[in-house]
Amino acid sequence: MKKKVLIIGSGISGLNCAIECVNQGFYPVLVSPFPSERSQSVLAAGGINAVIDSREDSIKCHVDDTLKGGCYIAGKEAVEGLCQHAPETVEKLKKLGTVFSVDENGEPSRRAFGGQSFHRTCYCGSSTGKQIVTALVMEARRLEGLGLLERRFWMDFYSALIREGKCYGAILYNEATTKTEAFFADALVVATGGQNALFGKTTGSTQCDGYAAGRLFMQGVELKNLEFIQYHPTTMETGQKNMLISEAARGEGGRLYYEEDGKRVYFMEELYGAKGNLMPRDIVSKCIYETKKQVWLDVACIGKERILKRIPEVYELCLKYRGIDITKESIPILPSVHFFMGGIAVNNHHETNIRNLYAVGECASIYHGANRLGGNSLLAAMYSGEVAAKSIAEKLSAKNISKSDSKNVSENASENASESASENVSESSGEITGNKCVTGQEKYFERELVEAEKHLETLRGSESVFPVMYIRDMLADIMKKHLGIVRNREDLLRGIEDVDYYLSIIDKIHFDRSEMIYFGYSLEGLLNLAKATLTCALSREESRGAHLRSDFPESSEELAYSTIISYNGGNFIIYPDREGKYEH
Repeated sequence: MKKKVLIIGSGISGLNCAIECVNQGFYPVLVSPFPSERSQSVLAAGGINAVIDSREDSIKCHVDDTLKGGCYIAGKEAVEGLCQHAPETVEKLKKLGTVFSVDENGEPSRRAFGGQSFHRTCYCGSSTGKQIVTALVMEARRLEGLGLLERRFWMDFYSALIREGKCYGAILYNEATTKTEAFFADALVVATGGQNALFGKTTGSTQCDGYAAGRLFMQGVELKNLEFIQYHPTTMETGQKNMLISEAARGEGGRLYYEEDGKRVYFMEELYGAKGNLMPRDIVSKCIYETKKQVWLDVACIGKERILKRIPEVYELCLKYRGIDITKESIPILPSVHFFMGGIAVNNHHETNIRNLYAVGECASIYHGANRLGGNSLLAAMYSGEVAAKSIAEKLSAKNISKSDSKNVSENASENASESASENVSESSGEITGNKCVTGQEKYFERELVEAEKHLETLRGSESVFPVMYIRDMLADIMKKHLGIVRNREDLLRGIEDVDYYLSIIDKIHFDRSEMIYFGYSLEGLLNLAKATLTCALSREESRGAHLRSDFPESSEELAYSTIISYNGGNFIIYPDREGKYEH
């Protein structure tokens, strides 16, 4: 019987993990509160890194650029695996139907991205993420039609089912029934993205709020490098969010400047020469911050024809949301929270410190160190999902499907599709419906499910005092104020104090019944994640990559390690990963 893998999150990392789980002989169940087409992955515009032409570029150079960009605190072995696998990843995407922009030889075109020694970022116009998601969704639908995987939407993560250091599945909140359900599986994979809701208006989707990481943290899962938060240097403010102006705009020749005495000052070029506009994102963001002026991005200089051919989405975005014709006008830009290098601590196999619990994509901290290279996020999303599936196969001793066997998948589809859910999974898997459980852990986890339902009933029955969304907005203000591009001890301590206040009254904050129940039960996890992030930033007394301290402006070789933080009954425990605990 097939073992069941529960995957939380349906973006690129979750989708690719599910597809690879099928190849490894598992039955994956992909759950999320919305379809993949609404995931943050579709917002990824610029491209995916891979060494396609080794005559000039090399995998070693890709590895070196990634390690250097991350200030040498990412594990070398993990980064080597990521970069070595990149060409294969692009080939896989092409076969699945991803429509890459191509050159005169029919090979994927490549553009320059910040921190890279060569043009190695393959792209699909300015909608690479959308194209990749489309290709993966089509493959997932094909496999779903064959009865080889399952997708469930409108399901929210509530908590993991963990006992004695081992994960047995998760409790989910069903938006349709407004009830909790326990879902048992042989492995749980978390693919929930970054922590955008902690900062409110960012370049990403607030659907990726970090709650899963916060809740797992409270359940004993270790987190890593939370202080490293990438500010994308070029975003455009709108009423709802900060719209990403893809690095592709600068890769095609766009120039940053500010005005002084009626003249343009191309400050990045003055500081760093011809490649100044494509310096790593932490450097560009810091330079913009230090100008204390309105900074502009000029892409009109590359010509209308090239704009419409190479970055049409940037043209349409600026025209639609701000009425700016970038073929004639410059774009007012500002740095904005964009990517989280920190998250759930995983080793090279994407295992957490809890058995049978894995994390992939942006919610996992492994490849990017102190700062991420543009173009490496989509690569890491694809690669991490595949690595996790193969690791699960190795750990559970599942029978691998070889390339020759994969041809038999379609032939065996009718047999697989006819199996019921109970026949299609191992005996160790099962589900709880209502309060009835069907595994050996039934008494323990049945109690957890009852407690979860009581918690939600308490929220449903309360009278509104502070709307939860008000508290979430206040939290975003705290984080933006005290954990900006440049931090200091005083601000960080004040931020921790402010978050502590809300944690101290968490039981007194009543839920506004006009709001989604998810916002009510997720608040405590978000507050603890926020405090953990501020605590990590306070502990790193140096400036490294995306973590800039005005009171410790220099990097320290003594601090060239990752930060690990754990939770024990309300206590936050930090230790330095000097021995590379997670680099194995």
